[in-house]
Amino acid sequence: MSRLASACLLAGMMTAAPVGTTLAADPVSDDRYAWLEDVAGDKPLAWVKEQNAKAEARLAKTPAFARMESRIREVLDSDAKIPGVEKIGDHYYNFWKDAQHERGVWRRTTLAEYRKPAPQWETVLDLDALNKAEGENWVWHGVECLRPEYDRCLIALSRGGADADVTREFDLASRTWIKDGFFRPESKGGLGWIDRDSVFVYTDFGEGSMTTSGYPRVAKLWKRGTPLSAAQVVYEGKPEDMYIAALHDDTPGFERNLVSRTLAFYNNELYLRGDDGRLTKIDAPNSAEKGLHKQWLSLELREPWTVGGTTYKAGSLLVARLDDFMAGKRTFEVLFAPTDTTSLAGAVWTRDHVVLNVLDDVKNRLRVLTAGPRGWTTSEFVGAPTFGTLGVGAVDSNESNAVWLTATDYLTPTTLALAEIGKQPEVLKTMPAFFDADGKVIEQHFATSKDGTRVPYFVVHAKDMKRDGSNPTLLYGYGGFEISLTPSYSGGMGRAWLEKGGVYVVANIRGGGEYGPRWHQAALKQNRHKAYEDMAAVAQDLVSRRITSARHLGVQGGSNGGLLTGNMLTQYPELFGAVVVQVPLLDMKRYSHLLAGASWMAEYGNPDTADWEFIKTFSPYHLFDAKKEYPPVLFTTSTRDDRVHPGHARKMAAKMIDAGKDVTYYENIEGGHGGAANNAQAAHMQALAYSFLWERLGGK
Repeated sequence: MSRLASACLLAGMMTAAPVGTTLAADPVSDDRYAWLEDVAGDKPLAWVKEQNAKAEARLAKTPAFARMESRIREVLDSDAKIPGVEKIGDHYYNFWKDAQHERGVWRRTTLAEYRKPAPQWETVLDLDALNKAEGENWVWHGVECLRPEYDRCLIALSRGGADADVTREFDLASRTWIKDGFFRPESKGGLGWIDRDSVFVYTDFGEGSMTTSGYPRVAKLWKRGTPLSAAQVVYEGKPEDMYIAALHDDTPGFERNLVSRTLAFYNNELYLRGDDGRLTKIDAPNSAEKGLHKQWLSLELREPWTVGGTTYKAGSLLVARLDDFMAGKRTFEVLFAPTDTTSLAGAVWTRDHVVLNVLDDVKNRLRVLTAGPRGWTTSEFVGAPTFGTLGVGAVDSNESNAVWLTATDYLTPTTLALAEIGKQPEVLKTMPAFFDADGKVIEQHFATSKDGTRVPYFVVHAKDMKRDGSNPTLLYGYGGFEISLTPSYSGGMGRAWLEKGGVYVVANIRGGGEYGPRWHQAALKQNRHKAYEDMAAVAQDLVSRRITSARHLGVQGGSNGGLLTGNMLTQYPELFGAVVVQVPLLDMKRYSHLLAGASWMAEYGNPDTADWEFIKTFSPYHLFDAKKEYPPVLFTTSTRDDRVHPGHARKMAAKMIDAGKDVTYYENIEGGHGGAANNAQAAHMQALAYSFLWERLGGK
């Protein structure tokens, strides 16, 4: 049930404050850099422009930089990339950006055309043309079309790439906006179809309608032809909730309305909404991820659950018939139970099957489960690749047993296949090789963390690499929110780093999801230090293996990974020759008061309580000591990032600059949390990071 999944994703990823937010509430009075939290203030922006000019002069004025930027841009703009598609009605839709379509074009084709090496595409909406006509800088945020005719769509657009967006109604037949159609003004939230003349809307309705995290607190039912102010309240959450949404499951024969109440990450309630407006809770643990598909309820457990006389392990996937569950029965089929080395990377429903994607020591394995009169049976996924990262997505989970199957790794361009369950996959597309991988290999190693935990990591390097400690090496990590880092192909990274002789390393540290909920929960709150100890252990293991040495080892990460690299900078400066900190959290005393920060307290803790005693031990802004030596550092962020406040990077950079440290700072004016709003900006930002690292790590 894709729409439910989308709502859960929105709860995790949407913004917490509108663009243009100035000083957040209650700035710390003794923070001499608090003025930099004023996102669009004249004085802070003048400081940003000054730093940007210095960064550009230092890194971006050489022919080598221009060549690198151009080669990365070639990858991003390439017409040879795989155009991923979504089936909507009888057509297959794709959103595409290249050199001719800077902001992108929403287009469609048929399956017969898509099978061809060069499909013919029909343009549905050209964002560059729209921006020119409206004098805007719209960035695509997604679309939802109304079943079964699929002639009306709700399109979300963001100014400059911010998380805050608008939703507009679009006529797919005439390819025009519906005059006086459904329209949601710029805010956090969403708009979703119920039927042709009614929608669910959760957004900023005015004072008091948002949570303390800045997400929608109220969901309403809105009828066509009435003002938004007349919409009927469906559910009203508490101010301290994280995110409230309402949605419609349009599965034929199983239509139903739902309300989702997210209290925090991995803490949510799901309600069925009756025709009379009454809500009935699906009484499963708040920590469980709940899914609905036709007659089935699925529960992915994040904590052990004892029910009906049986204890189910954290990380298990359970299914039951929804009607039976709502009637009080608590009998489940266990579709997956984790082991010491395995976790569930995903479960995809098709018409008659469930495809499980299992990680075993960070390597994907697929299996197929099928419900029958005697319960569920397991079979192998016919033709599944035996290498790299595998991705599975349903073509049409209601009507077909076909799935999209992708395979990739650090050196192998991504392939896309169409696979009918039980038959050999049909390879449709293969990404070109954007860099020369000949003579390069991928290895997996395990480092031992401070507490004895075995931490996996991948290393990509030349087969004939000298193990003398001299290799420029880039270590990348994230370590949060149960997100797994699995091997993937990056033409830009390959061109900018591997081809030049660099070594690329990805660490699968605690806080991530590589070994399921236990791996994530092992580094929450007061145990956050374990993620950083894991990263340090990987850095030390690389040195002990003579792959590199401290002066040739760089570390990079963004968002929560920016907090990670901020801690590498302040807690383990002796391990690194250069550090790149992207769209980061850094001031952990202030983070919960800045934009979406309050929604992450389940991950980090509440700094306004006794939690500060452990939070301050991983707050880079407070750990910085002007008397200590630090490796060169590059901070990057975006003025338009309305998820992680740019003030984190600004303040940390300013503090370090004033202390005379080697700091480079660059802030993109557009881009949102992704840092870039188009391919040109993305290429520039990537080139700045790789140039900085190559220069500082002794690349030749």
